[in-house]
Amino acid sequence: MVLRKIIGKIHLWLGMISGLVVFIIALTGCFYAFQAEIQDLTQPYRFVKPGNTPVLPPSRIIRAANEALPDKQMHAIMYEGPDRSAKAIYWNFEDEYYYFVYVDPYLGEVLKVKNEYRDFFRIILDGHFYLWLPPDIGQPVVATATLLFVIMLISGLFLWWPRNKNGKKQRFSIKWRAGWRRKNYDLHSVTGFYILLLSLIFALTGLVWGFEWFRTSVYSMASGGEKFVEYYNPQSDISREKAARMPAIDRVWLKMVADYPDAEWIEIHPPEDSLSSIAANANPDASTYWKIDYRYFDQYSLEELQVDHIWNRYGEASVADKIMRLNYDIHVGAVLGLPGKVFAFLTGLLIASLPVTGVLLWFGKKNKNHSRKSNAPFEKKKAVVF
Repeated sequence: MVLRKIIGKIHLWLGMISGLVVFIIALTGCFYAFQAEIQDLTQPYRFVKPGNTPVLPPSRIIRAANEALPDKQMHAIMYEGPDRSAKAIYWNFEDEYYYFVYVDPYLGEVLKVKNEYRDFFRIILDGHFYLWLPPDIGQPVVATATLLFVIMLISGLFLWWPRNKNGKKQRFSIKWRAGWRRKNYDLHSVTGFYILLLSLIFALTGLVWGFEWFRTSVYSMASGGEKFVEYYNPQSDISREKAARMPAIDRVWLKMVADYPDAEWIEIHPPEDSLSSIAANANPDASTYWKIDYRYFDQYSLEELQVDHIWNRYGEASVADKIMRLNYDIHVGAVLGLPGKVFAFLTGLLIASLPVTGVLLWFGKKNKNHSRKSNAPFEKKKAVVF
């Protein structure tokens, strides 16, 4: 009984500390669940009519995009299929800009210049990651609240657990005909029980991004003690520079097209400087990310370069690498396709309801206790009279 009271207090205070943050994280996660589908429906410039002419190589797409958005650093060119526009990505973390330039891959015509930082779903994502605060402040707050939420889920399971056989039945259903306090209690505890497993999955996959120590620990356990290697771009050998009729980025793109004829997208990253390699990736399934082949080429010799981090060829990835690669797709439910996104959306809504029902539960108990204290003198007088 004493242990139950202690855990109840821990559950209460952790909820008070993290409740608002958990509510925001869950609700923004719901909004983001179907962002790809909604954007396809509302942004016609993402699509083009396939032409009779060949698709333009990256150098031509870059030329058109640079004219529309000069003085910005090109990050990547993405080809997403014959009926979709090519996407030129301009991103620089230090200068704080992030643009997409959509280009007709057959005509080289710029269809749209879009500031991603002003996009609705980017704003939602910033709330999910940082609470719309500067990243250095918001990210640790979100990660800490997520960790507290994991503890709350475990403590909540302890509080939910029936203390006797007669209590088992009522723990699995909501008494809709009961008073509001009982209904609210059931909504909080019964709902929490049914979404416990999915909530833990979403929280733990979120912690992989939230805390470096957590990500390192997960990778170490999955790999049998190996160290997680941060992303790096292998260097090119400038001594092998030689004149070529076709730009190196176009030759890499042609190689990727030949190697991955069934890829649903191919992305090419121009070298950032004279020593960087050309990074290229191919995705067999545009709805997920974990099966992507990441490859790197010397920008002078086009020799393929090897890396020892998780962003390599899918066939060469270890079990631990694949677990880390799966993290995003599990977190958003995409690993199970559209049904998984529906589950993620509904679970997010129910998670967002827990802080609300929790606060109402606390207010209900507080008012009930206050009412008892207020009536205590009257009850004593009644006892004396009778």
